[in-house]
Parts: sequence; structure tokens; C-alpha cells
Amino acid sequence: MSPRSRTLIVTGAGGVGKTTVSAALGVHAARNGTRTLVLTIDPARRLADALGIAKLGNDPAPVKTQPGLWAAMLDVTASWEAILDRHTEPEIATRLRSNAFFRAIADRFPAAQAYAAGEQLADYLEAGAWELIIVDTPPAGGGIDFFAAPNRMSELVGGRVLRFLTGAGLPGRRALYRFTARPVLKVADAVLGGPLLEDLAEFLLDLRTLYDGLTMRAATIERYLSAARVIVATTAQPSAMREAARFYDELPGIVVKPAGVVFNRVLPAEWIGLKPGMPSNGFTPEQAAELRDNLRNWAAEAHRQADARAELASQYTTATATIPWRHHAPTTLDALADLITSSDGLAVLTGLD
Repeated sequence: MSPRSRTLIVTGAGGVGKTTVSAALGVHAARNGTRTLVLTIDPARRLADALGIAKLGNDPAPVKTQPGLWAAMLDVTASWEAILDRHTEPEIATRLRSNAFFRAIADRFPAAQAYAAGEQLADYLEAGAWELIIVDTPPAGGGIDFFAAPNRMSELVGGRVLRFLTGAGLPGRRALYRFTARPVLKVADAVLGGPLLEDLAEFLLDLRTLYDGLTMRAATIERYLSAARVIVATTAQPSAMREAARFYDELPGIVVKPAGVVFNRVLPAEWIGLKPGMPSNGFTPEQAAELRDNLRNWAAEAHRQADARAELASQYTTATATIPWRHHAPTTLDALADLITSSDGLAVLTGLD
């Protein structure tokens, strides 16, 4: 990894604004002279919309209206094809690409997608083209998967069950399979009406060949993750708060400890003491009563949010930052940059002050 490269990972529940926060941090860093890449693993493509880019993929695209800023979105299929080329012989890589079992794992299982993201992050870090890489993780469990994936993939390709099914010595085992098991499986598949068992056996044997290279790479990815700065994005809504607490409970046992929490969509502190008086003329008594009730509710919600932030910070002894609530989500680079400058403590929390 280039000694100039840093990693900032934004994780948390879905719907709390992680993608917007990641894009805003990228704009802020680039405008302060840091060559920055923002990588999203979120398949919703919201990052491209926020940055005004028509299409994102594994190849980082420059944000034309913001010098020093690039963006990319994980292409799982392309990433796994690169993983196969790196860790297996060409013949085996070709077989795995066309194997239905491998395609199902690579394309549909969150752990496999998260591992591909880790390999992609490692490639970007080692390229040394950026001083800062900001990662926008998938929501909820997918975010946990991103950190756990390197170890889980190592366990998959080197696990006890796979070793039992494929045997210890792969070269000898493959020869034995070709001359003894494969003819039997062909007969069984003919009865079943499709190449199910033969494809499964080929898949298991080929998967084992990934073990050495993938295990070494997984250890490298874990080292990069442990050196990253991780922040948990949330709102003060109960469901989002539960997810934020889960990240604090589970991440330290995997590879990292979050640096702090950023609370998004925070109501103004001055609303807490809001005391509605008599509305001005022009309202009916019913409208005036409804307006007073509405103001009381907003004051109560602002107070609840402040209590929730204090409780989480105290429970996990963690730093916090806040981003104020606004009428509309930012859709321009200036609005994204303002998200950081109007925040309280976010630049410090992320190390971008």
C-alpha cells in the first residue's frame, strides 16, 4: 500500500444517508487538496446521482466538475473475474466462471460480494493513485459482512467440510475424480436430467485451488481494514440507533473499532426550548391549537434526539458528530460540501479537519 493512502469507511444502517455523507466527505477532502476516491458498494447507484456522474463501475471515474475527486461502484462480476485470474490457473478460472454454483455464490451471497469489495479496495490502495479512499458500505448486515468477509471467505475455501469433500491432496484427488467418481456422476446426472452432480464436484475441487492465494490476500485486506478509520452513520430513529449499537457490539470482535458516530438529520438544539405562544391573527382557533401542538411535538422530538445521542455516546464511550436536518437532500457539489462545513465535529471525527 502506498504510504500516502488512507482509508475512511462509512458504515451503518440503511436509509440514514451513508451514501450522501460519503459523497460529501469526498467533495470536502478534494476541495482541501486531497486526491480522493469514493467507492460505493451500495447497488442503488445513489452516489453517481449525488456526484452528477451518469454511470459508475470498477474503473474510477473523475468527477469532472470537482478536480481531485474520483468515484467508483463495485462491479461484483468483474471483481470476481479478477480474483479468479489472480488466484487460479487460467483453465480453472474459465471453469469456475461458467459453473452455476460459483456464479450463484459470487453474484448473490452478501459475504462473497463483500469480499470482492475488499479485494477491490486493496487494489485501489496498492495503486497509490489516491491519498484518501472513502468507502460507502452496504446497509445493516451488509456493512458487518464487509468487515467479516475476508475471514469468512478463507474459512469457506479452507474449511473442514470442503477439505473432507475434496480430500487433502488436490492433484491426486482430481485424477481420482476423473477416473472413478466422474463416470459415476455422469450416470447419476443422466438420471436426474442435467449435469448437477458433476458440476458440483468440479466446483468443489476447483474452489479448493483458491485457498492459498485467497487466504494470503484476505490477511492483507484485514490488515488494511484494521488501519482504516471507521465511522458509523445513523439518525436518532430507534431502528437506526439499534443498528448503530450492533456495529459497536460486533465490529471490535471482527477487525476494527469505530472511531465515532455521526448523527444525520439532527434537529436544531434551540428547538428543545421552543415554547409556542399564541399564533398571530389570521388563524382559526382550531388552526391555532394545531399549530401549538405541532410546535410542542417538534420541541419534544428535538429533546428526544439529544437524549438519544447522549445515551449512545455514554454507553460506548465514543466520539460523536452531528449533521443538521435540512429541507432537501443535497444534489449539487456545493450543497454536499456545505453538509460538512455545517456539521458539528464531522471533519474532526473523520480526520479531515
